[in-house]
Amino acid sequence: MSAVRTRIAPSPTGQDLHIGNAYTALINYVFARAHNGQFIIRVEDTDRTRLVTGAEDRILASLRWLGIPYAEGPDIGGPFAPYRQSERLDIYKKHAEELVAKNHAYYCFCTPQRLDQMRKDLEAKHLPPMYDGLCKKIDSKKSKKRVAAGEKYVIRMNVPDEGTTIFHDVIRGDISFANILIDDQVILKSDGFPTYHLGVVVDDHIMKITHIIRGEEWISSTPKHILLYKFFGWDVPLIAHVSVLRNPDRTKLSKRKNPVWVSEYKAKGFLPDAIKNYLATMAWSYPGGQDIFSVDEMISKFRLEDIQTTAPIFDTEKLRWMNGEYIRHMKSEKLKNIIYEFYNKKYPEKQIETVLPLLVERMKTLAEFETLAGFFFVRPPKHAVRSELRTALESSEWNHDAMEKTIRDVAGANAKEIFMELRVAVTGKTVGPPLLESLEILGKEETLTRIPSSAGR
Repeated sequence: MSAVRTRIAPSPTGQDLHIGNAYTALINYVFARAHNGQFIIRVEDTDRTRLVTGAEDRILASLRWLGIPYAEGPDIGGPFAPYRQSERLDIYKKHAEELVAKNHAYYCFCTPQRLDQMRKDLEAKHLPPMYDGLCKKIDSKKSKKRVAAGEKYVIRMNVPDEGTTIFHDVIRGDISFANILIDDQVILKSDGFPTYHLGVVVDDHIMKITHIIRGEEWISSTPKHILLYKFFGWDVPLIAHVSVLRNPDRTKLSKRKNPVWVSEYKAKGFLPDAIKNYLATMAWSYPGGQDIFSVDEMISKFRLEDIQTTAPIFDTEKLRWMNGEYIRHMKSEKLKNIIYEFYNKKYPEKQIETVLPLLVERMKTLAEFETLAGFFFVRPPKHAVRSELRTALESSEWNHDAMEKTIRDVAGANAKEIFMELRVAVTGKTVGPPLLESLEILGKEETLTRIPSSAGR
């Protein structure tokens, strides 16, 4: 078998890299690495009406941040450049015309108005909205004259009316479609841009992609691609469709319910290694049921055939738990540096290092550092405590055991109430890291500054 080559082909029509695309990218990368192959990126930017400025750069930046490296791509080039479809239009036109010449495709001159009326008529008859083949009946010489005369056209596949198209899915087994149910798909639009179907087949062949691993939403399009491979006389790559990620309620991931962009998870303080680890568990299980593992460990055990077809549930709470595990098992120096950079060097490294031991067991995301430790750096609004508590702390030694005895001597039977009063005054919150250890770090002078006494209490 030729060297394994996999790819993802994101479309820059959203804000950033979708977490579902990150999942597919991880599987493609791991599979390629497991077979000493190469993983590449190709940008499918032919849908010009939905392009989002800057989306391509953000997609590639998110892949780099996640640590999913690619051997070829639009930003680094490679032997099959260019890697943007909008820069490959001559290639698609040449191949579309080749299919016309072989009678595997034809020019279609139908106006948008006619096509719209045709769809309405079919819907009224409860029939699938497929092209009715009107232009397929035009003599090829007449079609060429109309094209030469400057008439507007698209190029459609010439799908046989009889027979069945079958393909083998590595994950799902054999899948078949009756050709009569496959539409004469447009493959080259009137503006000269290819549709997804022509672009993906031509590019995968030219770029020597050996394994197409993509989301299950493309299963219904695959028979069109198989036919195109046959029309061109090309070998079909191995194909595998992974299940799309779902919300806990089984609905498709959507930004209305959860963050869907990788950059959002980065901003919320999730670690790239934790995200990759969690994505790896979506439809594949590490042998022995191990939850926490690295990408290298995954590579050593991964088999495409072991991916499950059941819809994987993407649960942000489970991701939070896993992220917390990564935080707890990270070396202190590395975690300090990551937090320092996460907050754009807002907090001094030495102070981060000092307070981290109180927080690490409670943190599940980097963003929780500020929630838990913000009071160490910014004084909360003044909140008075009863005067006898402050007086007692003024004369107390400043260590955990001495302060605890001092506070309990003042509190008597009201210890819980007094400790909470002191916590709110010092931290501005009712929950947080261990109070007495926090007071030790803040120091006596700073603590007393924060707790003015109230003689009336």
